[in-house]
Amino acid sequence: MKVLISGASGLVGSELIHELKRQGHQPVRLVRRKGLTSDPEITWDINAGKLDAQQLHDIDAVIHLAGENIAGGRWSDERKQKIVESRVKGTRLIAETLAKLDHPPKVFICASAVGFYGNRGDEVLNDVSGKGSGFLADTCKQWEDACQPARDKGIRVVNSRFGIILSPKGGALKAMYWPFKLGMAGDLGNGKQYMSWIALEDVVGALAHMLTHDDLKGPVNVVSPNPVTNHQFTDAMRKAVICPMLPMHYWTPPAPAFAVKAVLGEMADQLLLASQRVQPVALLGSGYTFRQPELKAALDSLL
Repeated sequence: MKVLISGASGLVGSELIHELKRQGHQPVRLVRRKGLTSDPEITWDINAGKLDAQQLHDIDAVIHLAGENIAGGRWSDERKQKIVESRVKGTRLIAETLAKLDHPPKVFICASAVGFYGNRGDEVLNDVSGKGSGFLADTCKQWEDACQPARDKGIRVVNSRFGIILSPKGGALKAMYWPFKLGMAGDLGNGKQYMSWIALEDVVGALAHMLTHDDLKGPVNVVSPNPVTNHQFTDAMRKAVICPMLPMHYWTPPAPAFAVKAVLGEMADQLLLASQRVQPVALLGSGYTFRQPELKAALDSLL
């Protein structure tokens, strides 16, 4: 398949390129500036609303990953606006462009996030669980709704709701490594909030799987089948990176919720202290086999 990918230079996109080539697909990068790689490229301009439909006439599938980094800084009103617009405007531009084609791609896979569910405590959430409240939930809803022109065209649309993606190459795990290694990271708040995580190799494996499984459409949770509490995650990280002879291997002081909120504001409430106990029901039902379903083994492999 000829697969158009936005966000191809990011953590997920760069690994996805390798995986698709390994499987015999032909990836094409959707880029803002040409000539950055030797791979085939198509240019677009989100702010100007420019994406030439004629360049997409022979594309079989689209995987849209581009968007402003949610955890890139404290959430000011300006930053929140950038987070929303980078997702909604880009998604709508692609969806509307695909809808203009006489022979559109068969599938449009668009990134989303488990932030859709909001803070739900220990409630077990599946792919059809309702929307939660808060900025992230509202953002994800607008993000997914922006795919509607592609749905109306009859394209199979998949909204891949990612959990916390674990990779030593970037994202949360890279940021957490040294604080844990130095014994400076403990539970966040009471540590009871659930973290729905997934190893990067399962993210790209799941995305490649979606390309060829027509039963997958609508929201699809892209998370490990074994979510853990923040306390369990902290304990697993500590044991994975700290020498077992050192005291911090067994315990480090928690970071009180009020302190986390004081430093990060609203982002702390919705990214670090919110609880989402999410299950990948649709993905498992379609026959996907997880490569790293258990946190301890995943961390041992990654670190």
